[in-house]
Amino acid sequence: MRELPWPARVYLVALVGTAGLVITRGLLAHHGLGPEDWSTLLVLALLFLLCESVPTLLNVPHVAVSVSFSAALAAVVLVGPEGAALVGLAAVVSVRPGLPVVKRLFNGGQYGLCGYAAGWAYESAGGRAGLPEPADFPGILVPYAAATVVFVAVNFALTAVILRLASGVHRDQVSLRTMVQFLGSYVGFATFGLLIAALWSTVQSISAVLVLLPLFVARWALGHYYAEQRAYDATIAALCQAVETKDYYTRGHCTRVSAASSMIAEEIGMGTERLRAIRYAGMLHDVGKLGVPTKVLQKDGRLTEEEFAAIQLHPMRGLEIVRGIDFLDEAFAGIMHHHERHDGKGYPMGLAGSEIPEFARIIAVADAFDSMTSDRSYRKARPIDVAVAELRKNAGTQFDPDMVDAFVKALDRRGWDLAQPVPVPPDDAAVETTVKDHDDPTTPIQVVSER
Repeated sequence: MRELPWPARVYLVALVGTAGLVITRGLLAHHGLGPEDWSTLLVLALLFLLCESVPTLLNVPHVAVSVSFSAALAAVVLVGPEGAALVGLAAVVSVRPGLPVVKRLFNGGQYGLCGYAAGWAYESAGGRAGLPEPADFPGILVPYAAATVVFVAVNFALTAVILRLASGVHRDQVSLRTMVQFLGSYVGFATFGLLIAALWSTVQSISAVLVLLPLFVARWALGHYYAEQRAYDATIAALCQAVETKDYYTRGHCTRVSAASSMIAEEIGMGTERLRAIRYAGMLHDVGKLGVPTKVLQKDGRLTEEEFAAIQLHPMRGLEIVRGIDFLDEAFAGIMHHHERHDGKGYPMGLAGSEIPEFARIIAVADAFDSMTSDRSYRKARPIDVAVAELRKNAGTQFDPDMVDAFVKALDRRGWDLAQPVPVPPDDAAVETTVKDHDDPTTPIQVVSER
């Protein structure tokens, strides 16, 4: 617990204390639980612990999700608020290996409060704790839905606060898409809790066993999905790292272009799948540099026509490198055409206006902005207002005016984390640095004729 910042420690103590107080008061007010209730709680607590001990890791560092709350929601129906809270408290004794005491206490406290709050919502919506009879359906559905919504909302809020206080999650690690998927999976798995409660009256504790198989199939599917996403991200990161080794001064450029592209995409209302694709496109927009000779990228002085042609071919080379990566989808268009200009004077195909794919028009703005606001070997980073003025100046000629407007709006609302100054390369590394930057609209590349 010492490693937690003091606000997080205060929050944790308050959370655990509140959970203990609420549950104790609830048990005293209802004069405890009957023998049958305790036997039900024992089975549900064992199911809860089993699920809690094999959670699914998410893309957010140190965060995992389990489907154990299905048992807590079943307890809401079968035993009531106090029983659901006690089932949630079982998280303290989770057999998950390597789980710190601090996390055990937090999980037990927050699941206890979630269970109690869900039970309160269930009863407030007209639900009655106890074995449901066939006649209770479909009337039980609305109270159960209310319990689910409250459980998920309280769980999400309590977890978000501790992560924020502990500085465990940064703003760019959690997107709206991730939150929607996270909450959607929670609500979907809640149906297993209702299934357990519905079967309990006929097959009693065996209902928990009957639900285990589909429950773990669902857990496996969720884990497989996030493992796949982590593999995708690792693939993209490896390619970006390979690109950035060619130029010491562009480290982090791919990540920032991806973030700026996502800001524009969200501003214009792109859907979930396209948001993922534009993020990948931003990360890989310069992957074609791998096919450009390093001596051309790092040349000090004017480029020959042949050398400039090699640079102009880098979008096409980028497409050749990644065309076999199926999950990139629409990102291919962004990689191929991000150097087209709105007036038709860009490359590699000289497209103009609406002929240019939307992804490419987005990345062009994001790419130029980050280039202008980052240090280069030939100049220091420009202030944000200067870079924005340059984007506006070139709107309608180099850039799509709508994409420039969308980025400026997103920038005003969300701000921008400037690139960190790049340290001078070590003398013994013999690192050359790029003098010309094909992404910076303020420093056009000069070409000398070979004739």
